[in-house]
Amino acid sequence: MIIKQLTVFLENKSGRLSEVTRVLGENNINISALSIADTSEYGLLRLIVSDGEKATDLLKRNGFSVNLTDVICLNVKHTPGTLHDAIKTLSNGGIDIEYMYAYAVGDNAAVIMKVSDAKEAIYILTQNNIDLLRSDEMA
Repeated sequence: MIIKQLTVFLENKSGRLSEVTRVLGENNINISALSIADTSEYGLLRLIVSDGEKATDLLKRNGFSVNLTDVICLNVKHTPGTLHDAIKTLSNGGIDIEYMYAYAVGDNAAVIMKVSDAKEAIYILTQNNIDLLRSDEMA
């Protein structure tokens, strides 16, 4: 249940995000989730897409600096305290969270995490009955 996430380094220039979405859209690659973090000089665009390898290749050929990173995606109830329980479970298992982003749809929330050990995190979460999503389940 490891998911490949694209990290695209974007110059802080008007139109750069539009170029990324154009390349992906014209090549029938769907974006399931994204996050943007900015600094004074550049932005970090993190994306979960329908075909990470193809998207990486296309973006590199269009002049973008792109990396693929392993992440996991928790599927938790969209209720108070549920995210805390999942994070506490990982913390008790010695797993560090490097960053995360999330979105809620209806009664559930998808929480994408970059963790210190993805395989161990998956083991700990499944042993504690915490559901994980595959990339094709993120719609």
